Amino acid sequence: MRNLGIIGCGWLGSHMAERLSNRYEIFATTTSESKIEEFKAKGYHPTVVDFPDHLSEEMKEWEVASQLDAIIITVPFSGIRGAQVSMEGRQQSMLSFLGDYKGQLFLMSSTGVYPQSEKEFTEDDQPAENVPSESFMTNKFPHTNVLRLAGLMGDQRLLKNYNISGLDQLVNHIHYADIVSVVDKMLDIQSQSKVYNVVAPIHPDKQEIINAQKDVPYSGERTPKGRLISPAKLISELDFKFQYPDPRYFHLVNTSE
Repeated sequence: MRNLGIIGCGWLGSHMAERLSNRYEIFATTTSESKIEEFKAKGYHPTVVDFPDHLSEEMKEWEVASQLDAIIITVPFSGIRGAQVSMEGRQQSMLSFLGDYKGQLFLMSSTGVYPQSEKEFTEDDQPAENVPSESFMTNKFPHTNVLRLAGLMGDQRLLKNYNISGLDQLVNHIHYADIVSVVDKMLDIQSQSKVYNVVAPIHPDKQEIINAQKDVPYSGERTPKGRLISPAKLISELDFKFQYPDPRYFHLVNTSE
C-alpha cells in the first residue's frame, strides 16, 4: 500500500482521507491535539503542527516526508475568497516542513485567484507564476500540481443553510466528492506540474440552488450575472466525468460515490 500525506486534515482533508484510506496509508497533520485519538482510531498516522502567519524559526522537516509517495496540501495561503494577502511566514514554514521532498505534490488553491470580472476564465488567464499563493510552491517544487477549487460544497455545506446575498449571481461550486475523484485520478496517472480549475461545469444562480435544495419550484430566469470559471481543461486532459455536475443537486446522494 502506498503512503499518502495530507497536510491540513480539516473538512476537505478529512473527506479525502476517508475516501482514499482504502488504497493509501494516511499520514495526516492537524493543528488540534484533540484530533489525535480520532485519527488514530481511523488508522491514520497523525502529526500535530501549526503553520502560523509569521515565520516559525522552529519549523522542522516532516520526519515522515521521505516515506510518502504523495502529499496533498490543503492549508490556505491566500485571504478570504482568494484575496492575495501576504502569508510569506506561513509559506516559508510550509517549505521548511516539506524539506527537499521529491514525491508527487498537490496544492489546493482557489478560483479566487481570478479577478471579479464577468467573463469566463481559464487557467491560462492566470498562470501560477503570477499568483503569490501558488508560485511560492511551484518555484521550489516545479512538479507541484495546483488545483484551483471553486466554492467547497457537499455534506452539510449547502446554500440553503446560509444567509446569503446576490441571489441572482451565477455560482462556481464544487462537491468535495469530485475533488477527491480528481486527486485520485491524478495520483493514479502520476500527474505533475498541472494547473486545473476544479469546478462543476454547470453554473446556476444562487436562488435556483436554494429553491432546489428546499424542494421549491423556481420560476425565475437565469441571468448571465457573475464570472464563470471553466473546467474544460480538466475535463479534456483527464477525461473527467463529474459525479455532481450541477450544484442544484449537491444535496442528493450520488450512488456512484
